[in-house]
Amino acid sequence: MDVADLARFAWSAVSVHLDVFGSLGLCLGFSAGMMKQRSWMLLASAACSSCFGLHYLHLGAGTGMAMCSISVLQSLVSARFIGDGGRPAWVAPLFAATSLLAACLTLATWSGWASACAGLGSLLATAARLQAEPRRMRRFFLGASTCWAGHNLLVGSVFGLTCDLLTVSGLLIAIMRTGEARSAVPA
Repeated sequence: MDVADLARFAWSAVSVHLDVFGSLGLCLGFSAGMMKQRSWMLLASAACSSCFGLHYLHLGAGTGMAMCSISVLQSLVSARFIGDGGRPAWVAPLFAATSLLAACLTLATWSGWASACAGLGSLLATAARLQAEPRRMRRFFLGASTCWAGHNLLVGSVFGLTCDLLTVSGLLIAIMRTGEARSAVPA
């Protein structure tokens, strides 16, 4: 048995269980939208992206996996360094660089409309993470989740699509709970 055979054997043993990550990501995605504190939303979002990155690896959805990797980095940076007090000067260039990386990875892993949806969802989620205010962040995440729903429908991720529908529901509940819907309507 050589290294390649050992790797194939290990992959076949592990790949069956990677959908556990889809299940866990589903739970984390819904809970992230419902959280009241911005930093907790972002930390749950980072954990959710980690789980879905592994899930997309299992499905062979390269663009989704790449976008999840970028999401983890951006969520952690945003949770730690962006808030009411502003943000350090290096955050905007970092987010610009990761957005450029996301665009390059989208093209490198291109698989049609699924990649387009993942790339646009990643861009909207990047805009969400740059918001210091939870209200604005939720609105951008609403758009991002809609794009990711398109990606998940096209790649056949039942976990991802279910998570997106629950995340959209959770975000809408949070928006209504905090009165954001009333504040969006001009008086």
